[in-house]
Amino acid sequence: MDFEYGPEEKTFRAQVKQFLADNHDPEVMDPTREGMAQLVDTPARRAFMAKLAERGWLGMSWPKEYGGAEAPGIYEYLLNEELATVGAPLIGKGVGIVGKTIMRHGNERLKNEFLPKILRGEIEFAIGYSEPNAGSDLAALSLKATKTDGGWVLNGQKRFTTSAHFADWYWVAARTDPDAPKHKGITLFLVAMDAKGIEVVNMPCLAGERTNEVFLDDVFVGDDFVVGEVNKGFYYISEALDFERFTLFTVSAFAKKYEALRTYLRTATRDGKPLREDPDVRKTMARLATRIEVCKMHCLRVIAKAAVGEVPNIEAAMFKLWLSMTAQDVAEAFITIAGPDGVLRRGTEHAPIDGRFENYYQYSVLETVGAGTSEVQRNIIARRALGLPVL
Repeated sequence: MDFEYGPEEKTFRAQVKQFLADNHDPEVMDPTREGMAQLVDTPARRAFMAKLAERGWLGMSWPKEYGGAEAPGIYEYLLNEELATVGAPLIGKGVGIVGKTIMRHGNERLKNEFLPKILRGEIEFAIGYSEPNAGSDLAALSLKATKTDGGWVLNGQKRFTTSAHFADWYWVAARTDPDAPKHKGITLFLVAMDAKGIEVVNMPCLAGERTNEVFLDDVFVGDDFVVGEVNKGFYYISEALDFERFTLFTVSAFAKKYEALRTYLRTATRDGKPLREDPDVRKTMARLATRIEVCKMHCLRVIAKAAVGEVPNIEAAMFKLWLSMTAQDVAEAFITIAGPDGVLRRGTEHAPIDGRFENYYQYSVLETVGAGTSEVQRNIIARRALGLPVL
C-alpha cells in the first residue's frame, strides 16, 4: 500500500488549509479545548459549518443520489484532520452516524427530511444510547417505547448525552419488545428535542465539560420517525458506532498535543539541565511519536475498508482502542516529565503551557468512553477478529 497522498489529495488538503486561514475565528476554533472542540454548539460554529457546506465538503463520500459527491473517504479524513488541527468543529455525527444509517436503512420520509439538512449544515443531533444501567452493555437499555395509534410513546431516562442541550433532534434507542432477547427488542427513533415531555438536565463532567441526562415522559414519536425496522435497532447502532469511531476521533488532535509537549521540552530544565537531553525523556518522546504514526495507519485501514462499501467493524474498534490508549499515554507522559508543576491547573502561576496538560489529563479519561469503552473495543476484537468465545 502507498501511504503517500496523491496530487488531488494534496491539492484538497491545501484548499482546506487556505479555507481555515481565510475563515479563522477564535469563537469557532480553539485547539486547547480538547475533544469537545468538535461540537457545533454555538451560532458561530453553526455558521462555520454552513460555510463548509457551501464548499460541498459535508457528505463528500455520500452517493450522488443523496446529494454527495461519491468522493473517496480519504477526503473526509483529510478534512477532519485539518479541522482538528485548528480546533474547529468536525463533520461528525450528522454526516457519519445519522446520515449514513438513514441512507442504508431509513424510509423515504427520513431521507427527504434529514439528508438535505445535514448536507447544508442546518441540523444538529444528540445520540441517546447510554442509560443509568446500560453503559458498556448497551443491549441492557430499558427506555420503553409503547405502540399507540400512529406511533410510539417513549418513557425513561438517558444519560451522558453530550449534545442534548443544543441539538435539534435526538437519535434515541428504546426497547420496543421487552420479551425478546435483549439484543433483538431495540428500535431506533428520531425525536425532536423540543418535543413535549423531554427534559434535559446538566451533568457537569471532567475537564470542565458538560454532558446531560435526558428524561422522556410520554414523548410521542410518529411511525415515520422509526429508523429502519422495528426491533432491529441494535444492529443499526452497532453499525453506526463503527462509523462514529473514526469520524469523531482524529489523529491531528493528539499530534498537536505531542507537539505542545515537544515545545515545552525545548526550554524546560530539571536541576539546571535541559530535559530534552534526558535519555528517558528522549525515549518516551520517540515512543509517543511511533504510537501516533500507528494511529494514522489504523485510521487509513478503516477508511480503506469503508471506501469499498464495507462496515469497518474490527478495524474501527482497533483504531478507537489504540487512539484512546495513546491519548492517555501522551497525557501521562507530560504529567510524569513535568513533575509536580504538571498538575497545576489553568490560570495557576508557573503552570506549564498554562495548565493545558492537567486539563487534558482529565479529559483523556473521557476519550476512553465515547463511541464505546476500551473494554467494549477489546471485546469486539476478541470475538470478531480472534474468534474467542463470549465470557
